[in-house]
Amino acid sequence: MSWVRVASATDIEAGHAQVVEAQGRRIALCNTGDGFYAIDDVCTHDGGPLDQGTLMGYRIECPRHGAQFDVRTGKVLALPAVRPVRSYKTRVENGEIEVEV
Repeated sequence: MSWVRVASATDIEAGHAQVVEAQGRRIALCNTGDGFYAIDDVCTHDGGPLDQGTLMGYRIECPRHGAQFDVRTGKVLALPAVRPVRSYKTRVENGEIEVEV
């Protein structure tokens, strides 16, 4: 695994998510206001784009059918999804967000 720069810390407003790419993977990078978290940008229920969903604290909701996931762990918080999404470690170095992939 290696660390990949994906965005500047000022690129994503608190309470929002943005899709980034790291080593060919689409990742939803989420700013909860107290940190940055990264998960796969694909809902495990039907493949919806999670970056287009609503971020509520540590919870992101898929815009298609309302499945919800914890952005810190990828754990399912609400149906219809039953499988978690993959989560990635993040860090901020010199104002730049890096994801470990």
